[in-house]
Amino acid sequence: MLGTPGNAPVTLTPAAARQVRKLMEASGKAGLRIGVRKGGCAGMEYTMEYVDEIGEHDVVVEQDGARVLIAPMAQMFLFGTEIDYEVSLLEQGFRFNNPNVAEACGCGESIRFREEGDEALG
Repeated sequence: MLGTPGNAPVTLTPAAARQVRKLMEASGKAGLRIGVRKGGCAGMEYTMEYVDEIGEHDVVVEQDGARVLIAPMAQMFLFGTEIDYEVSLLEQGFRFNNPNVAEACGCGESIRFREEGDEALG
């Protein structure tokens, strides 16, 4: 995986770590695997799934008792991402603050990642 040695590819806010830990305890699973797949109006979507076992090529991030696994095909897209968990009057859920995203759709579920030539997008 590309990245900086000694730095986790993703970080969890305290709220996200609490929620992942709660989900792990309730499900009895080894952790949550995060990935990306084609789909949505912007081209890609995040995925999250419970896992019983850590895959050979998963990157494991453990923080404050929470365990998140980064799927092999998602690693280059998620490096530098902060995962948060937000609760509002209308909704609750994980939010990905990802510096690799060039644009997102209005619903926040679909993203497009930066490509060469996107440097001007900021």
